[in-house]
Amino acid sequence: MATIGAELTRVEQGSVEIELPFDAKLTQQHGFLHAGIISAALDAAGTYAAYSVIDPDASILTIEFKVNLMSPGRGERFLFRGEVTKPGTTIIVSDGRGYAISQDGPAKLIASMTGTMMVIRGREGIEG
Repeated sequence: MATIGAELTRVEQGSVEIELPFDAKLTQQHGFLHAGIISAALDAAGTYAAYSVIDPDASILTIEFKVNLMSPGRGERFLFRGEVTKPGTTIIVSDGRGYAISQDGPAKLIASMTGTMMVIRGREGIEG
């Protein structure tokens, strides 16, 4: 997340928010925030939310996600919220929403994601 300038701004049990300022280096050919950046931020938000509901010695790996891009990523800042939908001991499901934020209006929903994460325990090289 540091590579794209994203910042973890809220962490609660089962819920995380990540904020990202607009940066032209992260856009596609029309000047909108690139779908890959949106997907990465939503995946991170959902994954961090999953981390908040597992044991400290466990880890998380995303095993599947689905993204719906609903509106162009046009804004001064972006907010990505991840929330655990179904906690579990082996599999966790999270949902995420991405919003574009501008000074001239309310936050606009630009994307949603549902992700599935696997809880990893006792694997060499993968620690919490």
